[in-house]
Amino acid sequence: MSTITIEAVYALPDEQMLFRQSVPEGATVAQAIKLCGILEKYPEIDLTANKLGIFGKLSRADTVLRDRDRIEIYRPLLADPKEVRRKRAGQGKGMKKGDSGVVET
Repeated sequence: MSTITIEAVYALPDEQMLFRQSVPEGATVAQAIKLCGILEKYPEIDLTANKLGIFGKLSRADTVLRDRDRIEIYRPLLADPKEVRRKRAGQGKGMKKGDSGVVET
């Protein structure tokens, strides 16, 4: 049986992990994630909830992989970017991008 080489990446705020693995040709994203061992190291990953991608393009768990594909497992956003922009606009033009609005005394 022929194999292909893939990478699976998962990033936390203070840690980024890359798993390189040979998988059978015809393997899907979900199968490769299970084979590479990333779920054992990061049990919080839920393949039914986390979004998945290949080289930055959203993909489904049943997408068949090609040699040298890089699977990316995305974490949920902590804040909705649209809501953050709405709040910033509602607080006036005094706030700049990246300004938390907190004033230290």
